[in-house]
Amino acid sequence: MVVIVFRTRLRAGVDEAEMEQVGGRMYEIASAMPGFLSYKDYAAADGEFVSIVEFDSPEALAAWRDHPEHREIQQRGRERYFSEYRVQVCVPLREYSFTLDGGRVQHAG
Repeated sequence: MVVIVFRTRLRAGVDEAEMEQVGGRMYEIASAMPGFLSYKDYAAADGEFVSIVEFDSPEALAAWRDHPEHREIQQRGRERYFSEYRVQVCVPLREYSFTLDGGRVQHAG
């Protein structure tokens, strides 16, 4: 699995409705890619936005990264929307989970 953490701050005066539409399109692109696992967005109280995207392999991530419409939206983001951004590409070293139903911690890796 590969996890992408995309952290952004918007420029002053950015149309948030337009940004929401763009974010929806990014989800559509990512979720249609082979190897896609999940895509979630969060907003922090300090104005930072965080997207977490998971793919099942580096190859699947590369296909999404290189998707022509994704590239165009990235460029538009730099030109119109973001005052700053940071991308982290991560490979989990270990994974733990818990579910109330099972009552046990499950380890993977």
